Amino acid sequence: MKVIFFGTPEFAVPTLRGLLEHPEFEVLAVVSQPDKRRGRGKELSPSPVKKVALEYNLPVWQPARIKKDPETLNLLREAGADVFVVVAYGQILSQEILDMPKLGCVNVHGSILPKYRGAAPIQWCIYEGEKETGITTMLMNVGMDTGPMLLKAFTPVGLFDNAGELAEVLAPIGASLLIETLLKLQAGEVEAIPQDDSLATYAPLIKKEDFLIDWSRSAISLHNQVRGFYPNCAARFRGEAIKVLATVPLGVKFWGELPAGFDVLEKSWEDLSSLGGKVGEVVSVVKNFGPVIKTGEGLLLLHSVQLAGKRPQSGWDFVNGSRLPVGEVLENGG
Repeated sequence: MKVIFFGTPEFAVPTLRGLLEHPEFEVLAVVSQPDKRRGRGKELSPSPVKKVALEYNLPVWQPARIKKDPETLNLLREAGADVFVVVAYGQILSQEILDMPKLGCVNVHGSILPKYRGAAPIQWCIYEGEKETGITTMLMNVGMDTGPMLLKAFTPVGLFDNAGELAEVLAPIGASLLIETLLKLQAGEVEAIPQDDSLATYAPLIKKEDFLIDWSRSAISLHNQVRGFYPNCAARFRGEAIKVLATVPLGVKFWGELPAGFDVLEKSWEDLSSLGGKVGEVVSVVKNFGPVIKTGEGLLLLHSVQLAGKRPQSGWDFVNGSRLPVGEVLENGG
């Protein structure tokens, strides 16, 4: 089966490698987003997908706007591909492009459709506190993740999984499911099932304001925000931005999901649960763990943070390094 692969970030790499290493597929070319300037030197850097393509000496096409790039459109049209595979490419494909391959365009989407259609399904699924997610393969149409579904694979979401960790779990699942999907599609062994639009939810591009911590929200919602939008959520501490990288919501309903070694928090709960204070206030410091913050509903332990201009550090190192006292108040982000 002749394939043209569309993809850009690390999430797409396992699927591309899976196709390249499978005897039933021939990857003709790769389409990826243009190189971006990264790092202090602002040097142009290729996408993770492009790096893999270059390893295999594949043609790489990087149009700024694929729908309006006649050169790329001609290359796609003349390639004679059986299928276009799209994994987190980052641009919308026109109907003209969708109609080019014989079997259509197959997308690997990081959610169980029709939930979390859009650009950031992994992040928003964690933000919303989902306990399960997965991968859906679908035939693409001109809508935003609205095409008929082919196959699905499921995986649990743990209370302490962040978006980066969950993406690492989902990426190889997507690679396996895509290969299964293509083989069944070619053999006529899979039926495309229309999505129920009434069940759709959305995962739009993440905006800067989505990163801002508001301590008046509940501890669990802040915890989900921090891990969903990892590593970018921020509050303010002594007039400077502070990134909150990892948290632990405290309370009876969370004890069963705490990682190993965190049982001391449960043992301290009788004392912690009786503490009062203002929203955003450090109401306690747990030795070897970090500060406990009063939220709009419940208590939240800051397990890992990053001060402006500094490296990430544990909550306990943050307490010691900044001489953080009980009673100090952290401000909302912004």
